[in-house]
Amino acid sequence: MALEKITMPQLGESVTEGTISQWLVAPGDHVNKYDALAEVLTDKVTAEIPSSFTGTVKELIAEEDETLEVGAVICILETEGADEQPAEPAKEEAPTPEASAPETPKKAPAKQSTPAGRFSPAVLTLAAEHNIDLGQVTGSGRDGRITRKDVLAYVENGAPVAAAPTKPAEPAASSAPQKAAPMPPSQVGDRETPIDGIRKAIAKHMVTSKHEIPHAWMMVEADATGLVRYRDGLKNKFKAEEGYALTYFAFFVKAVAQALKEFPILNSTWAGDKIIERADINISIAVATDDHLFVPVIKHADEKSIKGIAREINELAAKARAGKLTQDDMSGGTFTVNSTGSFGSVQSMGIINHPQAAILQVESIVKRPVVIDDMIAIRNMVNLCLSIDHRILDGLVAGRFLQKVKENVETITKENTPIY
Repeated sequence: MALEKITMPQLGESVTEGTISQWLVAPGDHVNKYDALAEVLTDKVTAEIPSSFTGTVKELIAEEDETLEVGAVICILETEGADEQPAEPAKEEAPTPEASAPETPKKAPAKQSTPAGRFSPAVLTLAAEHNIDLGQVTGSGRDGRITRKDVLAYVENGAPVAAAPTKPAEPAASSAPQKAAPMPPSQVGDRETPIDGIRKAIAKHMVTSKHEIPHAWMMVEADATGLVRYRDGLKNKFKAEEGYALTYFAFFVKAVAQALKEFPILNSTWAGDKIIERADINISIAVATDDHLFVPVIKHADEKSIKGIAREINELAAKARAGKLTQDDMSGGTFTVNSTGSFGSVQSMGIINHPQAAILQVESIVKRPVVIDDMIAIRNMVNLCLSIDHRILDGLVAGRFLQKVKENVETITKENTPIY
């Protein structure tokens, strides 16, 4: 028999952590190699962690709802086989006789039962945000381990927080802003809805974006009359032949992808001491379900036809609503386009999809009277609302980009815009 550690896997190129949303096994359970051990949530996508060995679950290290970094140990398996027990100490003793000396202290942290023995990144982050002394928090996890729920409960109950290092002469001034705001209590008749893992991931992502990115916003209106006539004239034939809808949104995504080729700075990321312009144009699209918002990605959108984009929009939306999006579906986005007009919106300010540089909101297409050559005409107008990272982009380049998108939209006609 041997003890083997199962660690948090890297489920995507940019994924650095995952949250255990549900354990599918318990200590004492027998598992085969590749059996699912737990469900883990990363970037709003739930995936299963498979076992790397056949054996018996010895210990669950991570708690449900706990966020851990990639590579962190989540559970211990006792494997089946003829290996000497345990396998790991034999490796440690091989180099020198002294190797056995550090063995005891090396194992000690894993067995430590005091609350301060082992903290997850999520616990440390919460403690730092609220300036909490974790020594004052009682852990409800295994061996007294402190979980996120323990820290949140400590904050919600109005428990005192630790004082931050300050000058001795200013204790009152420094302590005032350190107390967390009390959580609003429920009243009789109120309905409480527990926050699930996906909603927590959305909240974390949005807070990160607003805290790190200085947002600026601008809008132009575009005449989409030619687009409306063109699309409406072929939508029924297209649906009958292809089996899925040809939406206005597919045309807008194509128009944006073409504009990004001319203005690649919009297709970039802030990286501390440099700005990275992405070579690939991967358009993230917002897809709403009854409860959540997902942002899957159309890879290499500039290289795809309008038909190809329409097909991917249909497929990604169907996967989102069926809960079948994969990490690959959600990763790699370089710019986001959101069809807020599908909800009847005519003007909105989108929060940038961190770490991208901008997001474009495509609003409702509305018939309005417009002056053309000193005459009033009824046209199909649409507002295009752009939120930008002001560290990367200024008004001049953002305005030029919007004008290019507007031009691309206004020149969509049967004559110059092939579908295939």
